[in-house]
Amino acid sequence: MRDVGTLAPGYRWRLISALAAVYVIWGSTYLAIRFAVETLPPFLMAGIRFLLSGGALYAWARFRGAEKPDWQHWRSAFIIGTLLLLGGNGGVVWAEQFVPSGLTALLITSEPLWVVLLVWLMPGGHRPTGGVVLGMFLGLLGIILLVGPGHLLDGRGVHLGGAFVLFLASLSWAAGSLYSSKARLPDSAVLSTGMQMLAGGIVLTIFGTLMGDWSRLVWENVSARSLFSLAYLAVFGSIIGFSSYFWLLRNTTLTRASTYAFVNPVVAVFLGWAFAGEAITPRTLSATAVIVVAVMLVILRHAPPAGALKIEPLDAPAIPPAGVKSDLDLRASPEA
Repeated sequence: MRDVGTLAPGYRWRLISALAAVYVIWGSTYLAIRFAVETLPPFLMAGIRFLLSGGALYAWARFRGAEKPDWQHWRSAFIIGTLLLLGGNGGVVWAEQFVPSGLTALLITSEPLWVVLLVWLMPGGHRPTGGVVLGMFLGLLGIILLVGPGHLLDGRGVHLGGAFVLFLASLSWAAGSLYSSKARLPDSAVLSTGMQMLAGGIVLTIFGTLMGDWSRLVWENVSARSLFSLAYLAVFGSIIGFSSYFWLLRNTTLTRASTYAFVNPVVAVFLGWAFAGEAITPRTLSATAVIVVAVMLVILRHAPPAGALKIEPLDAPAIPPAGVKSDLDLRASPEA
């Protein structure tokens, strides 16, 4: 969409603040996840995170007068929550036990490539442009450079199992995003998001239980850093970051809002180096440059038809169509 309200007082500062929140908060969630899974079982940690944030959003929406959802709404929420939060975010939190947070963020940039591929393969899908094909090729080249087939066998490269799970997580997120674009959900964007988080939190907790996470949870060993990271993910990553991105979707162009996809990895790599001692090698820098250019080509050259899917970040819940009114809208909307 086009920028709206560009002449309104404070618009520029709101735009800068929202972009900064999406860039820094979503880029920092990878490091927060790494700290959280240090002493908290991965799937149980993610389940608690989304139960807390989803419960807060659901309660707020209902308090503000949103209608009670029906069973079809909940069915859609559970399908989306399973694909996005169990398959997508769950894959990330598991992989970060073995893959540094900065490299995780880089590998996750394959998600826009999966979106383009799935949209192409869907009935009635459209063929990607030459620029998108070039971007997908560069993305594959960058991932190969990052994973380093020559270093996988000697143990000095990226953890092969973790990298594979991250690719599957990106695919699951892309599939869930495609489904969410057609799913029957409540009119209230906040209620819908809260339901998806609650559903995802439930399936993550159940899956964690089946994987034995409760037996690995030793409260005496849970660190303050892990608990703080969990709170940060629930409040900042799930609620503030999402509301900022939703504001961007309604108040600026999709191209500008989508710049998170090639800024987040840079932020994640730097934060991992600064606060977690993760090494930044010439190989990592080269792969970062190639992957960032690839994602930029995919986003800037991919022009889907009206009503097609908007590319969304792995760490955020599914975002309803921009026309849906949100209780979390940060501006004084004429519709409010």
